[in-house]
Amino acid sequence: AAVVEIPAADAAVVRCALESARAFFRGRHAAYLYRAGRNLEDGELSPACMADAFRCLGKAARAALCAIARHLRLRTDVFNQLLDDTPLPVNEVSSSELLVAYTHEQLQSGQTLMGCPSRSSMPQVDRGFVTLVASDYPGIEVCDPNGHWYLADGVSGPNNLLLLTGRALSHVTAGLCPISQYRVTNENRASLTFRLVPHANAILDCSPILAAGHCIRRVYQPIPASQFMDDSYAEEHAVSSHLEEPSESQGNFVSDPSLRSVLSDPLS
Repeated sequence: AAVVEIPAADAAVVRCALESARAFFRGRHAAYLYRAGRNLEDGELSPACMADAFRCLGKAARAALCAIARHLRLRTDVFNQLLDDTPLPVNEVSSSELLVAYTHEQLQSGQTLMGCPSRSSMPQVDRGFVTLVASDYPGIEVCDPNGHWYLADGVSGPNNLLLLTGRALSHVTAGLCPISQYRVTNENRASLTFRLVPHANAILDCSPILAAGHCIRRVYQPIPASQFMDDSYAEEHAVSSHLEEPSESQGNFVSDPSLRSVLSDPLS
């Protein structure tokens, strides 16, 4: 996990989206899932600023993915072919998604919102490449390589996004980018969660990592993204991956100061 700073103009859009979440849900526990290109159904209402927030967070997520590729000595555009086209073709719905949610501390014990784990839930992992989280209050803990939990979004705000790495990124980098395990500890917050996801026709493989001279374990075989994103396969893959001993590069990935400096640069 790392904190990514975004430009002031994009931070203003994120702030608008967070404020609209509180206004839209009017204090209720609720969540809304936005995908670019999807038409609203009859009678369906959407929080304000969703299209602009999706664009800003999508741009930041792609820039973070490029920075990670550069850190691994790969071409910065090496993963672009696995993502939706930009701009998105007409009549096509994005694979990536933006979840806007508002919860507060009166949430009943054990109750959950779609995509929003409650305080009593098990630790979470995401299936995509990277996830960016913006919130008006801190409240996400991440598990470090030693198994210790720490508050990862202590500097939470519209211009500071929490970056989490997912299963798809771990797969295409042959485990060099470990999966971020996280949990929500503060439910009195509005949040935007953008998940950068491979498009359904993509094939996830490690050929760029192999070409860069990295070693690849047998568990990382080419697989269609549609199959990889299936819940049952993702769970089985995660178990198989954790049976392998983590490499030294895995333990150092998040704490490496060069990567942190790359991700902390303002994204343009």
